[in-house]
Amino acid sequence: MNSRGHMVPEDQVREQDKLRNQVVMDLVKEALLLNQNLKDFKRRALNDIADLVSIAAQKYEVQIGGKKGNVNLISYNGQYKIVRSVADRISFTEELEAAKELITECINDWTQGSSNNVRALVDRAFKTNAQGQVKTAAVLDLIRLEIDDEKWKRAMDALKDSIQVKNTATYIRIYERVGMTDQYVAVPLDIAAVRA
Repeated sequence: MNSRGHMVPEDQVREQDKLRNQVVMDLVKEALLLNQNLKDFKRRALNDIADLVSIAAQKYEVQIGGKKGNVNLISYNGQYKIVRSVADRISFTEELEAAKELITECINDWTQGSSNNVRALVDRAFKTNAQGQVKTAAVLDLIRLEIDDEKWKRAMDALKDSIQVKNTATYIRIYERVGMTDQYVAVPLDIAAVRA
């Protein structure tokens, strides 16, 4: 069957197409196995780290609530470090549009007759990607600006109110120490980052 769902007799399929198909299918089969191994590793790593944290809590007779919390684990010889980090994934509600409008009004008030450079910076913060989403970090950077202007403060209130936590993501990162320094480099588990 070809990519359009048509049944094509095998003797009518070019040798190059057969060869390409074989290479793709072999590599995908191996990649799917690697993917499953990574899933299994992550699950086991998260469970082992949670168990280790639980053992430490029991030792000191304390109760640790929830699964949130970043943890650094370093091997006894200091050669390896494992980091579990938990991050909130956020999105913005419709109040972001109100914040954007207020910020635009501020920029218009402040830059009458002057350069549009400031406007370009704000426009960049609200620029959307192909899915129509703004860059979270760029928008949150605006909140860090301390500008003494009533309209700006209302815009920042609207911006803060627009923040909505969608879910949390838990990451496992493995690091290896560089020689006897205090520097660590990541052990890449992302196929794009692996050096062949």
